[in-house]
Amino acid sequence: MSQARTAPTKSALVYLLLLVGSAIFSIPFLWTLSTALKTHANVFSQPPQIWPHPIAWDNFSKAWTALPFTSFVLNTIMLAVVCTSAQVVTGSLVAYGFARFSFRGSKLLFGVLLSTMMLPGQVSMIPVFLIWRDLRAIDTYWPLIVPAFFGGGAFNIFLLRQFFVSIPRELDEAAMIDGAGYPQIWWRVLMPLSGPALATVAVFSFIGHWDDFMGPLIYLNSPEKYTVAVGLRMFQDSYGTDLEQVMAASVIHILPVVVLFFCAQRYFLRGINLTGMGGR
Repeated sequence: MSQARTAPTKSALVYLLLLVGSAIFSIPFLWTLSTALKTHANVFSQPPQIWPHPIAWDNFSKAWTALPFTSFVLNTIMLAVVCTSAQVVTGSLVAYGFARFSFRGSKLLFGVLLSTMMLPGQVSMIPVFLIWRDLRAIDTYWPLIVPAFFGGGAFNIFLLRQFFVSIPRELDEAAMIDGAGYPQIWWRVLMPLSGPALATVAVFSFIGHWDDFMGPLIYLNSPEKYTVAVGLRMFQDSYGTDLEQVMAASVIHILPVVVLFFCAQRYFLRGINLTGMGGR
């Protein structure tokens, strides 16, 4: 009886801690949203105004029209969708090779691939920039798009490889008996069964490209080609004293990522859990 009573108590304690932790980590976003809805006179009011009154909805329209945010958002959506699709497809293809084919040096090659995650991006930043400069690709989207078509990154490959390993090989053999080749097995057998892992990679990739600041800052020179992250920095430089508009622009930048995460949360968490169960 004591154990039966202890279990609900532990569950209630866990949920309470999660609720408190969620509230604490939500404070920065809620404060940003609150500031975005305040008038300029109430931003620095004392004592601080938690709930804005009156609510200044026009801060969002002012922030949106102060700079060409429509162009920034469309540019960012284009880059994020193209790069995310490329990383999911090419990353799954490379992961399929590591998960299903054993050849001499495959483990060493996989280890080298994983070791690249320890290499800071700043180390290769200048050499890569010089390469794109010699290719006359500066102020174009090519330096931001092309790398996504080369495997999708070591972390994505590792994540998908671990998931593919957990899928029974008997399914591959059954498909071979039906006349399927390796590309068909990858596309028609493994990919449909890997929805949670693919969703996890897609969420990580989309957030990474949506929030990417250094890449567009380095390679793009024309304001009409800027992304939201670079545009937000421009807005801060030009309207830094109007904190309520800066916060409104920040909410515009954050909102798509928050919506995406909550929409894909079920697949995202399931992919994280299942990926850690396979692999050898």
